Amino acid sequence: MQMPEADQAVIARRREIVSALQKILPGECVITAEEELRAYESDGLTAYRQLPLIVALPETTEQVSKVMAYCHREGIKIVPRGAGTGLSGGALPLADAITLGLGKFNRILEIDTDNRAVRAQPGVTNLGITKAVEHAGFYYAPDPSSQIACTIGGNVAENSGGVHCLKYGVTTNNLLGLEVVLIDGTVLRLGGKHLDSDGYDLLGLLTGSEGLLCVITEVTVRILKKPETARAVLLGFQSNDAAGNCVGRVIAEGIIPGGMEMMDKPAIHAVEAFVKAGYPLDVEALVLIELDGPETEVDELIGRVSAIAQAAGSVTMRVSESEAERLLLWAGRKNAFPAVGRISPDYYCMDGTIPRHQLPVVLNRMGELSKEYGLAVANVFHAGDGNLHPLILYDANKPGELERCEEMGAEILKLCVEVGGVLTGEHGVGVEKRDLMGTMFSEEDLKQQQRVKCAFDPDSLLNPGKVFPQLHRCAELGRVHISRGQVRFPDLPRF
Repeated sequence: MQMPEADQAVIARRREIVSALQKILPGECVITAEEELRAYESDGLTAYRQLPLIVALPETTEQVSKVMAYCHREGIKIVPRGAGTGLSGGALPLADAITLGLGKFNRILEIDTDNRAVRAQPGVTNLGITKAVEHAGFYYAPDPSSQIACTIGGNVAENSGGVHCLKYGVTTNNLLGLEVVLIDGTVLRLGGKHLDSDGYDLLGLLTGSEGLLCVITEVTVRILKKPETARAVLLGFQSNDAAGNCVGRVIAEGIIPGGMEMMDKPAIHAVEAFVKAGYPLDVEALVLIELDGPETEVDELIGRVSAIAQAAGSVTMRVSESEAERLLLWAGRKNAFPAVGRISPDYYCMDGTIPRHQLPVVLNRMGELSKEYGLAVANVFHAGDGNLHPLILYDANKPGELERCEEMGAEILKLCVEVGGVLTGEHGVGVEKRDLMGTMFSEEDLKQQQRVKCAFDPDSLLNPGKVFPQLHRCAELGRVHISRGQVRFPDLPRF
């Protein structure tokens, strides 16, 4: 039986693209076999899967530039991908797009302790940066729970945070410079090891842009001196309300901990069974606070936090007495996601941010939603900055449960916006929250954001289908875009 002409054309076109890529990249860096493409069919949001057309694995900035220039000329879509640990479907492949993997960009290029900076390729893991400088008494502050696997390039793309972001900021607050490749192959260097740059804040614009504007090929980050003293305080409460109120009171007193995390009872039990960190099992909520700085300051802050916690109704308190004990207490929180994976066939990790004082309100409403949808929830979140990570437990093998889980997740995110928060804290929008963008932004807001995309990517070849619920053609938006080093402006009315 003869293959339809349309299918023959698709196969011929794919062969043509593969041939072009193999002239740019070593043969093993172009992946086409279906069983090998399976490794790239999803990111950490595994509910959505799609085989990519081709996977390209460049090794140098020059190769990235040539691949991008080729795709730009030929109108081929590109989906950038780091380690694939993202949780919003930002690296979800497209059937008609090349997935551009940056996994081979895995070297630290420079350690400059005098200027407190590290230059690294985007495939270096978050924890890898700290490991490279800890011998000199330094560390990299943003520390997502997936820091052992997530890459610094992906952290920039999603503006990742972590347990220490309350005091030391998220990725954008610790980023000094970038090397990026635009869709037409142009290579740009922004910022550097200096603390500030003149001109427009393009670093701020590109951080959190989710692969829609450029491909990152080098990152320069700020490193910090390790604090003289760091101790963890574990507090137990008999209600989520009391724990949430304690969080608010600590911040209201002007205390800015190195980190402040909260877990509810289901998460506590899952974590303790997995890590055995010594968490109490007879409480409804735990708050984990880290205080760092000079020893005398830390001692004073522990006393103040203790008094605040007692006034808020804490029933247990444990203060780490050694570095090993501090790390063990944090190991529980850091392993919350895999711990919950042991008690449920599947879980959906949400990501929204709310004003701190709304914690009790949102937690109570999530409890109501759990009953309404018949799905359990384990809560772990960055309480200090209001970044929630509810884990909705479900079984994908049960008909309708995934859909119910998605509906419940959407209600939680809408709730975050209703109480004055936002749709995401650090996981990005991707495909997961794309269709909820209208709950937070007006149509004009979204069009203005798309005009920025048009300036970088007028043909919408970079990670299309992500972030925006409706993608307008650039011509419809009155585009301003960059091409061949020139800036083109739309015709302006004459007066």
